[in-house]
Amino acid sequence: MLLELARWLAHDIHGFNVFNYITLRAVLATMTALAISFVIGPKLIRKLTEYKVGQSVRDDGPQTHLIKAGTPTMGGALILVAIAISTLLWADLSNRYVWVVLFTTLGFGIIGFVDDWRKVVYRNPKGLSAKAKYFWQSAIGFGVAIYLVQTASIPAETTLYVPFFKHLVFPMSAVGFVVLTYLVLVGSSNAVNLTDGLDGLAIMPTLMISAALAIFAYVTGHLFFSKYLGIPYVPGAGELMVFCAAMSGAGLGFLWFNAYPAEVFMGDVGALALGAALGAVAVIVRQEIILFVMGGVFVVETLSVAIQVTYFRYTKKKYGEGRRIFLMAPLHHHYEQKGWKETQVVVRFWIITMMLVLVGLASLKIR
Repeated sequence: MLLELARWLAHDIHGFNVFNYITLRAVLATMTALAISFVIGPKLIRKLTEYKVGQSVRDDGPQTHLIKAGTPTMGGALILVAIAISTLLWADLSNRYVWVVLFTTLGFGIIGFVDDWRKVVYRNPKGLSAKAKYFWQSAIGFGVAIYLVQTASIPAETTLYVPFFKHLVFPMSAVGFVVLTYLVLVGSSNAVNLTDGLDGLAIMPTLMISAALAIFAYVTGHLFFSKYLGIPYVPGAGELMVFCAAMSGAGLGFLWFNAYPAEVFMGDVGALALGAALGAVAVIVRQEIILFVMGGVFVVETLSVAIQVTYFRYTKKKYGEGRRIFLMAPLHHHYEQKGWKETQVVVRFWIITMMLVLVGLASLKIR
């Protein structure tokens, strides 16, 4: 929006041409999202508290979490508002990728909003049924995947690239691309949601990964840099740097209120949306495997739940008594049960994510 205004003003005042630089607009998007979070955050928390939109706590969860009951939830709406406004203000709205990631983010956010709303307003602990949730996630996931494959103009947009190997690539059929994109979107969305169980645990890795993806988006959309680094060139992908920057700024602003002890939780409205956003950007910039690496904490948390449930059902069927591998799943609860303090778990998972993000960024040059 503001880019178009700047381009119009540049006809008479050449200084406005500076807004054509994606890097400048990315910085401005970060600052805008951060400012929106700081301004709206306290008001949103007061309203959520006033309307008693509080978090319910599992009875079978860690006993230390019982004091969190009633803490305002659905704070992820703040993140989505900050991302949407910042992106609409500073991104090139003629770029189709910008609309794809915005649609994906807000679409998954609506699913999470309905789920949260049913939990806190209608006092339905299950919220949106699992079948309904996966149906709508699948509908959006397949819709986005089909759109991307149908609008792809060059082979690079639908080719799977293996990091750290310059010539190890796998051209995919339309069906293969759609399936992979669906799995990335839905998988990353639910992975972030499962990780969001401690104060600040999910948001910090999310903003670190989004910042890294901003760099990938910039070089992927730059003809010279992509050729120099030996990564795929996807015309227009560079504009996603603005979106990723807005996501990082909004995440940082939310962390101000979500850090221990949290004043607000993001809820499914934030977790599902942010995970899907990361997945959508990774697909467009052709870095699905790198997302898997950088989001290692999300991956392990998801695997811990899958392993726990599978093993419990297997042993219950075989021995008549369900057994567990972890003291509690997801994995962060396992470490809490072992005696780690909540802040220890959170910060150590942050450090692990930071190291994984650096590994991911190293793939830009190590090939």
